[in-house]
Amino acid sequence: MTTGSVAPDDVDTAVATEEQTALAARLRLVVGRLHRRIRIDGRESIPPLQLSALVTVEEHGPLRLSELARREAVTAPTMSRVLASLDEQGLVIRTPDPNDARGVQIVLSDAGAEVLREVRSHRTALVARRLARLDAEERRRIVDALPALEALLVDDD
Repeated sequence: MTTGSVAPDDVDTAVATEEQTALAARLRLVVGRLHRRIRIDGRESIPPLQLSALVTVEEHGPLRLSELARREAVTAPTMSRVLASLDEQGLVIRTPDPNDARGVQIVLSDAGAEVLREVRSHRTALVARRLARLDAEERRRIVDALPALEALLVDDD
């Protein structure tokens, strides 16, 4: 190889990286916009952070406020306000922490579980209506892509 020339493998890698970056940007845009449309069309009566906190409590509870704040990537004071609202609505229950007499753990109430069922049902119906607008081939391609999309949800270690 002469000085200043680019090896074919380097060109292939650069093209592949550009294609992967373009794919990542396109996927990010479509997933973000679809999520936004679902959220807007859903018209839930519960704000996004409260809804997210309910889901986290459902999946990982019982949780202390500090753990919930960490999982939601918000400050403890912010999470305290979120929990106060959820508690006021009867969507969570504060129970004594068996490991710390001064602390409490947050669990999902039956009403909170019902709110999550309703939101999920409504959002699923919204997506189903959008899927119904596609032709059979487009829906088949989405079905074929689901395993790869689900693999994207696996966190890096």
